[in-house]
Amino acid sequence: MGDDLRIQAVCGFGCGSSLFLRIKIDKVLKENGLTARTFCGDVGTAASTPCDVIFCSEEIAERLESRATVPVVRIKNFRDEAEVKEKVLEFYSTLKD
Repeated sequence: MGDDLRIQAVCGFGCGSSLFLRIKIDKVLKENGLTARTFCGDVGTAASTPCDVIFCSEEIAERLESRATVPVVRIKNFRDEAEVKEKVLEFYSTLKD
């Protein structure tokens, strides 16, 4: 998949905690030799924005899961690097080459 993979980090307005989460995701990708196009999104437009996966908080996931056509990955604590790493690598393990 590589650079073709599109990962959307989502928060309420698409410019605060989603940016923080995006940075954490980028760090995990780099440390594990993985590539993807990461970008931020807001809860109102995330489900209709083209991407391959959405990473977001538990609260936002509840609002997106019924509308999204891609996997929605719930992150309980954006500051928990171990959790973000686990969830990113877990998602990558589901991908087919």
